Amino acid sequence: MKKPVATEKFELGVCYYPEHWPESMWEDDYRRMRELGFTIIRIGEFAWSIFEPVQGEFQFGLFDRAIDLAHKHGLQVVLGTPTATPPAWLTHKYPEVLNVTYEGVTLQHGMRRHYNYSSSKYRELCARITEQMAEHYGNHPGVVGWQIDNELNCEISEFYSESDHKAFREWLQQKYVTLERLNEAWGAVFWNQSYSDWSQVYLPRPTPSPKQPNPHQALDEKRFISDNTISFAENQAEIIRKLAPKQWVTTNGLFGHLDSHELTDELLDFFSYDSYPQFSTIFYDPNERNPLNDRGWGLSLSVVRSISPNFCIMEQQSGPGGWVNRMDMPSPKPGQMRLWTYQSIAHGADMVLYFRWRTATMGNEIYWHGINDYHNQPNRRVREAGQIGQELAGAGQALIGTRNQANVAIVRDYANEWDGEYDVWHGPFMWKSNKEWYKALQQKHIPNDVLYLRKKTTLEELARYDVLIYPHPAIMTDETASLLDEYVQQGGKLIFGCRTGYKDERGQCYMRPFPGAARDLCGITVEEFTMVKGSRQPTTISWSGAAEGVTGADDFNDILQIEDDSVEVMAVYASDYYAGKPAVTRNRRGKGEVWYYGAVFNEQAASIIIDQVSLQSPVDWLVLPEDVELQVRNGTSSSYTFLLNYSEAPVAIHLHETKMDLLSGTTLSGEVTMEGFGVLILY
Repeated sequence: MKKPVATEKFELGVCYYPEHWPESMWEDDYRRMRELGFTIIRIGEFAWSIFEPVQGEFQFGLFDRAIDLAHKHGLQVVLGTPTATPPAWLTHKYPEVLNVTYEGVTLQHGMRRHYNYSSSKYRELCARITEQMAEHYGNHPGVVGWQIDNELNCEISEFYSESDHKAFREWLQQKYVTLERLNEAWGAVFWNQSYSDWSQVYLPRPTPSPKQPNPHQALDEKRFISDNTISFAENQAEIIRKLAPKQWVTTNGLFGHLDSHELTDELLDFFSYDSYPQFSTIFYDPNERNPLNDRGWGLSLSVVRSISPNFCIMEQQSGPGGWVNRMDMPSPKPGQMRLWTYQSIAHGADMVLYFRWRTATMGNEIYWHGINDYHNQPNRRVREAGQIGQELAGAGQALIGTRNQANVAIVRDYANEWDGEYDVWHGPFMWKSNKEWYKALQQKHIPNDVLYLRKKTTLEELARYDVLIYPHPAIMTDETASLLDEYVQQGGKLIFGCRTGYKDERGQCYMRPFPGAARDLCGITVEEFTMVKGSRQPTTISWSGAAEGVTGADDFNDILQIEDDSVEVMAVYASDYYAGKPAVTRNRRGKGEVWYYGAVFNEQAASIIIDQVSLQSPVDWLVLPEDVELQVRNGTSSSYTFLLNYSEAPVAIHLHETKMDLLSGTTLSGEVTMEGFGVLILY
């Protein structure tokens, strides 16, 4: 039975590092945390050498005092297992635990995440420190839960130590049993790569072309890394479950080469995430049309919600972020920290901890600012945190356990994400189309979920949605196509983009007309296709009966051929040698319909399709400007409509019904002005 994120009240807190500060400061820190309305802190995730200063000698005094004092002040504690930063004595004595790069360079002690998951010695030492901590704190009344490690696969998500090559070989032997099956799955006959003995098999290694391994080997590598990471985490989760059964278990992440859904299903009570909306702005593309900036962070939060409908934000951005040499982000403007906090809550968070209480005065993260500055004097961010704490003390309990409402989902899967990292013929398209669809839905105030298709996905899970958008699933099995067909037959609307259905689960291309496994679903074949790049100029699409008429056909073009009388041509190419050929089709199938869009989606095309499939905002009593995001969280008896203004300027909204703002207790109707970066929760 999984434990919930929160039960009686919304939990607001902060990450704290008692080992960084004189003990004389702790009590004042805790007192001020409580004054701000904080109820929970996270500690310990980087403190292995405090708990075990030399091998086999364990000391708990410092953290005993820190945890006891926090409990005295009414603060709950999340305790991190400190395995993300092995101590110097460990890496010096056991260098085999260190990670190795693709090029064969051993990563040395001095940063974090410099270990590999496959080392039996490292797993042994991680199990021992976890066991010692869980035995010591498993019944402490102040410890409410555990965070396993910290940000699994952050910094680096590839591993090439000797232990990893050996573990990969064993993983492949379990999966394929025989070399003949491995050779077939990897297409090893191509370029004479066939293996005649298991000792010849390795993870990808340098080749004459920089980092260009066999693509099927590379796909299996990602699957192995995910399974190996989950196995590493399981080693700790089992110990905590046994020794601290009343405390919950989570970990924080959403990083590459990790099936976070499987990790959570198998090991965690709920998933946690680290929310830094300004990451979406420091990589700003000046050529991007209509960028969402920090508002776009909601797409990542939608992914988190697909893992845990209610989740924890273990690190919420509270100030400018940056290490000494990278990730230099500007300071949030007045109101943005509050806006980003409610962005997380609007998308499903029942617990939020800020990173961090006070900005570090030493180390790589001296510019990753917390709520308090170095000087420890009152500042604007502290006052803003206090406002949020006061609001949630009154309003937070109402939100606990409510779930987000969405009638549309953007569909993803891990196989295509991992294959697409290497395959430039579909991978970059998925990320672009996801973003453009999210823009179009946001501008029309239509909340969406993200749905990961997995082998255990059921028709019931799909049928929750009126519309599924699955932009470029190059890898599609016949079983997946059959499940999607069931969804359509019972009334669902399914939208594909170019490069759909032409690969099997090994990443090999079917010897079938495109779109391969999706051919019957779509009722079309692909007559011809072309990348749009270099001297090949972008084309345009002419829509039938659409207000905008003509939109761009970006990046890649599938020229379509109708195969079934049930298929309707919704748009044709308007330029190039395939002008007049079908570009967008709709196949009415059973009670539903399947769309095939022959290019990479842009916001304008997505907007047209939204109108054509009759997707609408779930709230008809509101008129909102484009700058305001709408999210809805529903409970058994109440519904809460979140409005988030991402504009620095005030905006006007109009309510056709009288509503109450949960945060202020104010009754609202008619025209209402939202302040810049303002938030309303209406019910």
